[in-house]
Amino acid sequence: MSANLTAVAYLVAAVLFILALRGLSSPTSARRGNLFGMVGMAIAVIITLLRPDVLSYWEILAALVVGGGIGTVIAKRIEMTAMPQLVAFFHSLVGLAAVLVAAVAFYAPEAYGIVDPITHHLKLASRVEMALGVAIGAVTFSGSVIAFAKLQNLMSGNPIVFPGQHPLNAALGVAILAFIVHFAFDRGGPHGPHDWVFWGLTALAFVLGFLLIIPIGGADMPVIVSMLNSYSGWAAAGIGFTLENNALVVTGALVGSSGAILSYIMCRAMNRSFLNVLLGGFGGEAGAVAVMSDKPVKAGSAEDAAFIMKNAGGVIIVPGYGMAVSQAQHALREMADKLKAEGVRVRYAIHPVAGRMPGHMNVLLAEANVPYDEVFELEEINPDFASTDVAFVIGANDVTNPAAKRDSKSPIAGMPILEVDRAKTVLFVKRSLAPGYAGIDNELFYADNTMMLFADAKKVVEDIVKAL
Repeated sequence: MSANLTAVAYLVAAVLFILALRGLSSPTSARRGNLFGMVGMAIAVIITLLRPDVLSYWEILAALVVGGGIGTVIAKRIEMTAMPQLVAFFHSLVGLAAVLVAAVAFYAPEAYGIVDPITHHLKLASRVEMALGVAIGAVTFSGSVIAFAKLQNLMSGNPIVFPGQHPLNAALGVAILAFIVHFAFDRGGPHGPHDWVFWGLTALAFVLGFLLIIPIGGADMPVIVSMLNSYSGWAAAGIGFTLENNALVVTGALVGSSGAILSYIMCRAMNRSFLNVLLGGFGGEAGAVAVMSDKPVKAGSAEDAAFIMKNAGGVIIVPGYGMAVSQAQHALREMADKLKAEGVRVRYAIHPVAGRMPGHMNVLLAEANVPYDEVFELEEINPDFASTDVAFVIGANDVTNPAAKRDSKSPIAGMPILEVDRAKTVLFVKRSLAPGYAGIDNELFYADNTMMLFADAKKVVEDIVKAL
């Protein structure tokens, strides 16, 4: 296949990737966006396979069968509640792939056309690109492994800290930069740089990835998943330069930049800086039960909740991670349908950092076929709470805590919250009064207009449906 036709095909794929990102920006167009992305990726893969420098189609076919088979099994068996850790796991594979491709290009540069014809060593630009790609890829891999372990409860979700942690991370960062510079200008090995420089850089980056993510707590996991997504894109872009593959460069840049923008949006949603998330992560299961109040609360039953909502003019449902854990989304949709049949206006309010990954609640509601036009983001729905009869909070905690507005010393001070406390009645579904991932008590539990429904989220919603 000619170079011109390959370039045109890669351009078409890039345009489809851009259209995919545009489609994914809205629930109503997300399905179309996914389709654009799949078609663009199919074009990119097919055109790459038709290049004249492909060495073995049998090995590629074997890899496609093995990888595609594993991916199909995972996709069919995975629960929607496990999507955050699955995304983190996939990010780790992207990072590892970047490291492995860089290693192959380092040991066989002639196969990639990145040898300087005069010095017979790796081109300077290729060295810089390769070093950046392998560093970002290694950080992505090890950081994603830790994120996966935390989300899968294979290790504690609490921040893991030790004395001198931040200076150690800073020293590792400086050492990685020094190795990148050394790799770019070292001429002592057969390809230019020595082998130990390449693998030393890789090892330091692996260690830094582990140390960057272990101090991150559960409350910050949505930002971390988004950040790792961005890292995986930049790693792919760096290796794309090394391979002189424009499609990989464009795709990696799109993923990297969109992930960075999403990380910024989510940090803003928590009123925190990205650096603050990395250096001062808060939230974890063990610490969450440390602070509890002995103030009296008003507890109710599913029958009470059904009566209140049936006689309401409007209900706003606020889902959180508790809904995901109990897999209550289908029962919640059934409850909403019953209420709408009684003439009640039902809407859903989504906080940007609810759950364990960006869009976690949107994915679960979509699985239950909740109409897109009933789902609203924080900025859209917040002004309506004051005129709403009932706010039904199911498993959300920190994102509804009024302390963010009232207590300047609170860890979540200044974080935009869903202002459910302004509703006439708040029905709060929770197993206990234990604080959320930020480790602080929720003032909303003890408010005069709050009724607590202490039970598993799915069971209490099913009981409400029966009562309705």
